Amino acid sequence: MDIMKIDHVSKHFGRKQVLADVSFELAPNKIYALLGRNGAGKSTLMSIMIDALRANSGSVKMGGKKINDNDDLLGKMYLMSSESALDNVMFQRYLKLKNIFQSNEALYGGFDWQTAQKLVNEFGLSLDVAYFKLSTGQKTLAKLVLALCLPVDYVFLDEPVLGLDANHRDMFYQELLKSYENRPRTFVISTHLIEEIDQIVEHVLTLDKGKIIVDDTTEHLLDQSFLVSGPQKAVSGYTQGLNVIHSRTLANIKYDYVFGQLNDQRAIPDTVKVEHYDLQHLFMYLTHDRGIENA
Repeated sequence: MDIMKIDHVSKHFGRKQVLADVSFELAPNKIYALLGRNGAGKSTLMSIMIDALRANSGSVKMGGKKINDNDDLLGKMYLMSSESALDNVMFQRYLKLKNIFQSNEALYGGFDWQTAQKLVNEFGLSLDVAYFKLSTGQKTLAKLVLALCLPVDYVFLDEPVLGLDANHRDMFYQELLKSYENRPRTFVISTHLIEEIDQIVEHVLTLDKGKIIVDDTTEHLLDQSFLVSGPQKAVSGYTQGLNVIHSRTLANIKYDYVFGQLNDQRAIPDTVKVEHYDLQHLFMYLTHDRGIENA
């Protein structure tokens, strides 16, 4: 597998700047999270990365070669999203699942039928049902089966659990990990259900207002995320000078969310508690204007 490099990519629609000088790399055989609020540019970025949309400037390369109009490179990647050809191309909607899988097998040069049949059975689907007859959740499951069974090196999953109940979401995450272990490749997952993937993803990319503001390993990010709580005066004194990205107070108890290293030379007061907080809260507070809540 080759490294995918996104280099100074910008995109605007009319006067609206959606992506602004975005640069990062995707390494082989890793699971990434691509996070961002609604309108941050996640879907636009993914579309550019598979050459479904052209950037106004910058480039996307794999193994040092531009992906644009390169069938060999484009055949190594697949995007699963809510707005796919299965939903938008009329004749595809009437195909049975087995015919959809067969056409993609021909397009991508292979398909894992054994795994597909297993997943179809586990998800309660049928290869002989027409796509348009499926519910929203079943359509999502069918797309996920397709994404997991194609012989590609890069799998982009844009809101992959849309319309799924908790049981099916959990089943999907388990099957994704099994698939990754059996055949390592790179997955990029964009979702708002961050708490459900924080144990899966190894690396986090965060888009905010069209720019990458986080590009780091999950472990390193969580190691720098501290919740400091206790009496208001004690907490304020301890966190003074630290990078507090959010603060809230309930009665006289203050909660400061710190991102960055603590001061090892500073003693923690007996009345103050320090613990780590999760990826969901880190994302929320990094992509919102810093604020203070009082209650």
